[in-house]
Amino acid sequence: MYRHKLLRSLKTGTYKFVSSKNLLALDCRSLLDHRVGKGVCGCCGALRPRYKRLVDNIFPEDPEDGLVKSNMEKLTFYALSAPEKLDRIGAYLSERLSRDVARHRYGYVCIAMEALDQLLMACHCQSINLFVESFLKMVRKLLESDKPSLQILGTNSFVKFANIEEDTPSYHRSYDFFVSRFSEMCHSNYEDPDIRTKIRMAGIKGLQGVVRKTVNDELQANIWDPQHMDKIVPSLLFNLQSGERTESRSPSPLQASEKEKESPVELTERCFRELLGRAAYGNIKNAVTPVLIHLDNHSLWEGKNFAVRCFKIIMYSIQSQHSHLVIQQLLGHLDANSKSSATVRAGIVEVLLEAAAIAASGSVGPTVLEVFNTLLRQLRQSVDYELTGSYDGSTNIGTKIIKAHEERQLQEAVIRTIGSFANTLPTYQRSEVMLFIMGKIPVPGVHLTLPPSGSDESIRMIQVMLLKSLVQVTAGFQTTNMLTALPSSFLEPLLSLSLTEDPEVRLLVLQILLSLIDRHDNVPKFAQISIISDISVLKLKVDKCSRQDNLFMKKHGQHLYRHIYLGCKEESSGREHYETLFALLGLLSVELANEEVVVDLIRLALALQDMALSTDEAMPVYNRCAVHALAAAYLNLICQLTTVPAFCQHIHEVIEVRQKERPYLLPEDVFIENPKLPSSLEKVEGDVLFLQSKITEVLGGSGYNTERLVTPYIPQYTEEDRLSKRKSIGETISLQVEVESRNSPEKEERTPAEEITFETLKNAIVDSVGMEEQERERRRQVVEKFQKAPFEEIAAHCGARATMLQSKLNQIFEITIRPPPSPSGTISSGYGQSQSRSVPIYEMKFPDLCVY
Repeated sequence: MYRHKLLRSLKTGTYKFVSSKNLLALDCRSLLDHRVGKGVCGCCGALRPRYKRLVDNIFPEDPEDGLVKSNMEKLTFYALSAPEKLDRIGAYLSERLSRDVARHRYGYVCIAMEALDQLLMACHCQSINLFVESFLKMVRKLLESDKPSLQILGTNSFVKFANIEEDTPSYHRSYDFFVSRFSEMCHSNYEDPDIRTKIRMAGIKGLQGVVRKTVNDELQANIWDPQHMDKIVPSLLFNLQSGERTESRSPSPLQASEKEKESPVELTERCFRELLGRAAYGNIKNAVTPVLIHLDNHSLWEGKNFAVRCFKIIMYSIQSQHSHLVIQQLLGHLDANSKSSATVRAGIVEVLLEAAAIAASGSVGPTVLEVFNTLLRQLRQSVDYELTGSYDGSTNIGTKIIKAHEERQLQEAVIRTIGSFANTLPTYQRSEVMLFIMGKIPVPGVHLTLPPSGSDESIRMIQVMLLKSLVQVTAGFQTTNMLTALPSSFLEPLLSLSLTEDPEVRLLVLQILLSLIDRHDNVPKFAQISIISDISVLKLKVDKCSRQDNLFMKKHGQHLYRHIYLGCKEESSGREHYETLFALLGLLSVELANEEVVVDLIRLALALQDMALSTDEAMPVYNRCAVHALAAAYLNLICQLTTVPAFCQHIHEVIEVRQKERPYLLPEDVFIENPKLPSSLEKVEGDVLFLQSKITEVLGGSGYNTERLVTPYIPQYTEEDRLSKRKSIGETISLQVEVESRNSPEKEERTPAEEITFETLKNAIVDSVGMEEQERERRRQVVEKFQKAPFEEIAAHCGARATMLQSKLNQIFEITIRPPPSPSGTISSGYGQSQSRSVPIYEMKFPDLCVY
């Protein structure tokens, strides 16, 4: 009799009796489940599990015939119908693939991978995770192979898998091996160049797949960690750089057309852009830091082109609101390389320049002044390096000697970068930057910020470099309210610099003033000084002067006139200086002129003519002729702007006489390369001069203020002018001490009161020359005293002044501290008597109704 056994069906969950014969067959099937040979399947195929039979049937007898499609459809249908078998199918396929790889039957390997790909694309059930583990195990097996074809095959399968969106997350899957292996493939050095290119492209595609698979899945390993970014980013940059070298060899048109479809450089750039485009705010640093390290390690800053290209890709790929993070990293890297060669620093600055140009308006970030502070610090360090000739300030043996021309190239690059950053800022922030830079400039008599070296040449170079930076910042600066955009804290030190002896500094100050005042692009129209019979050809843009402009000129107009006057007086002024001064006068007439300003400018032009005629001024012949020509050109301009016919007639008559008799007093004969000038100017009088009385008469008939016109313009001579004319720091300090000594109270007390009579006034007029000589001699003695006197004598003098100051302060305090009025009350002494107490005013307590 047959034995029976109660078994539970796995599919239906019901129980049934099985005979001993069937039990024997089941035992055989379970034994053969672990046998995978073809021979066994041939004789006992019916005993094998169905999923194994379906898998075996997709493999043809000859691997060249490829996958059996009909059987593959059956296998796919079975996997969809019984998804619980999917993990077993994957394990079995993995087992077969490992065996075929070991036996070098690569045809069957390709068929197995094709089947896996189709199953992955078709099945999206919840149990796919176990199947994916088998799949990744097979891909890893292929990537570990030495055969390039298998590596490429495994990569392609992984890329297909990366494009699949899984319904269920995986908590235990790791991609560390794939990041390392794909990065290694990106650096392949295979002998055959075509195969090497294919391997590298496969590595790039693999990295792209890893990024796509992990970047948006929070449960996966964080791809933005430095351990992964340090492998991915350098691999992409390596291929981007090597692609540039191969492209520079200019292949033949046939080769180019064949490779156009699969260019490694294009693929690398696309992958790099995709990686950066997925970077969130907190991941920007981890993505950019490997780029900086790669450029450092391979000395790619000096070439500039590749570094600029990399950061262009970065700036265009990341989200615009994150641009300032990249700029801040570049600034930090610039500080870290402060003692690197000038070419390296210049490369970083050039990258900063391009990054600032790409960044949207206002993307410099919240720390705007910190950006400019870093750039200005680099500028000052470069000046020190250029002067000392080394990075550590010494010239010892073994010190790295720097090249001055490289440092100058760096300085120019920093200045351009400052201008590029400033162009991205709104007007109010640009005003803050202008004030910030002005605060860094050593200005004599205002604030003297000594550089580390402390030499006069270093101060001059720092002044020049920072003023060049201001020229860049103020370029294109436009504001509707000049009074708030240009406060006194900015204009006063700037105008002080216009009185220095250095012609380059004065020219830069004038250029800055032109940029600040020009709001309608009128500067190019005043580029050359010439006599224009009809100024309508200039097409000047003239707007009515606003109330804010009137207030600005009332507050700062006299300062501007005085510095223009003194600037024309400088012996070292050249053609560029006079052309810039003419443009400044023209801009004041067009941009900020009202009736009062026009009168003052005419008085200034006539004062310039008087200065050129004066014999007291030790001016060269060229400067005298240039001032005459400047005054003529400006009066020709202002008379046509005022549109007073009689005024225009007088100016044109004088110009015609000069053209006939004294052409060297007109700009056309002065401001040329080789002007023909007389050896001396004598007897410049009569019809060749502009007459103040005539101009006053004709303008008075048109309603202008004749009282102001008839008054000659005399600039106020202040101590600021002498402080600006310094040749050394010691002289500046001595002059400041002299000014203080002249204004001290004891000096005033020693001066007796003098009765003013007619004889006194007469002597003052007659002996003015002698008084000036005595004044100069007295100043020289004071300066000599403070330069050569012993320290103890100077200290005693200063101590006496300090004591006098303290006594005066005590007197003031005693006046302000008085016996209290009624709000402070009285106090009772110990003997029952009321006693007043002395309470300072700031400590008194007043009733609320008395407090405003």
